[in-house]
Amino acid sequence: MKELAFTKMSGAGNDFVVLDNRGAAVTGDLNAFSARVADRKRGVGADGVLLLEKSGRTDFRMRYFNSDGSEADMCGNGGRCIARFAALVGAAPASMTFENLAGDFAAQVLDDGQVALQMTRPHSLKLGLDLPLDGQVHHGHFLDTGVPHLVVPVPDAAGVDVARLGRALRVHPAFAPKGTNVNFVQVTGPGSILVRTYERGVEAETLACGTGSVASAVVMARLGRVSSPVAVTTSGGDILSISFTLKGDDAGDVVLKGQAEVTFEGVLDLERYLQEA
Repeated sequence: MKELAFTKMSGAGNDFVVLDNRGAAVTGDLNAFSARVADRKRGVGADGVLLLEKSGRTDFRMRYFNSDGSEADMCGNGGRCIARFAALVGAAPASMTFENLAGDFAAQVLDDGQVALQMTRPHSLKLGLDLPLDGQVHHGHFLDTGVPHLVVPVPDAAGVDVARLGRALRVHPAFAPKGTNVNFVQVTGPGSILVRTYERGVEAETLACGTGSVASAVVMARLGRVSSPVAVTTSGGDILSISFTLKGDDAGDVVLKGQAEVTFEGVLDLERYLQEA
């Protein structure tokens, strides 16, 4: 039996199966493999799968696959988790850089277990979108923080039917053909918000979303509702810290900080998952 160790990690409630693939043990159809591993009934179970691979220009390469097997350009909480994992397995120092489909990132693993991740510069800001849906018009704002996000301000995030409305907005024609992630955002103070996110690729509400938290904080700051740093309370109750500089529509020096925890470790029967993939 061909085995491969895995580490299960949580970034503010976003959970991931993390694999050290520097030896290229995982090959072939990575989409099907990742979907099988992330299956909560027949696999390990996770919001996504993270592969740590060799890089020619940074400390390592990160590949991220959603639980449906689709590969995403970036995942903020996944980036924080793989950074801590890389430091734990000796693949990178505490202060590191890594590459993925969205670009190059810098991360710092702190002594208290938190990870500060320097994000790419957000782009494609679109304010004041009117989105007709089922006889109603929903108002929101768009920002790409490595992956696309719709930000919908609401007075009471707890009262939103995220499963229904999030799913409908995620595939709204305005975001065709790939769709978008959807964040429902409640301002709770001059430097704090509460965010509930429906994640594309997971196709459900997750306990946290790093790139969504960044999008929500930057958009609400652009609207004059909050200012940096912004404390983001996630659906799972964890708090992420988002700091940035804002000049007009341009946000720079964006840093996502929060806990990245190892929850358990195990071993995959690699041949089984690759064959079934």
